Amino acid sequence: MSTPPPPSTASLSPLARLAELGLTLPPVVAPLAAYQPARRSGQVVFTAGQLPMIDGALPQTGKVGGAVSPEDAHALARVAALNALAAVHALAGLDDVAGVVKVVGYVACVPEFTGHPAVVNGASELLGEIFGDAGAHARSAVGVASLPLDSPVEIELIVELA
Repeated sequence: MSTPPPPSTASLSPLARLAELGLTLPPVVAPLAAYQPARRSGQVVFTAGQLPMIDGALPQTGKVGGAVSPEDAHALARVAALNALAAVHALAGLDDVAGVVKVVGYVACVPEFTGHPAVVNGASELLGEIFGDAGAHARSAVGVASLPLDSPVEIELIVELA
């Protein structure tokens, strides 16, 4: 008797995909000012901009194209997206997400830096790994002069619930 093949990634829940990727949702990052980490309106959840905080601190600060490499910023965008997913999960449950509607990524960078899309791909690629086709989204990747706490990136999500 042969063993059945493992379930395909497409059939796994988002939480199971996270586990398969060796990732866990972090605690929701406490707001830095007067706002909520996420807000639900009907079947849509909007997250506040999330920084790439790990255990309450930024692992790296500075401008992309300066003190922060584009590769490091790409990895930080991934962390910020994971933090946004934690906010969604705390509010509505990650397994209830039908799809990712939009991602907005802010990149604090030196004036001559133009690789914003590649940096924000860190967030977009993670969402694709977790949600499969339901992770495909509209997106903006915006260069800015500065972000809170001198963060190199900030990510916000809009997701639709099932």
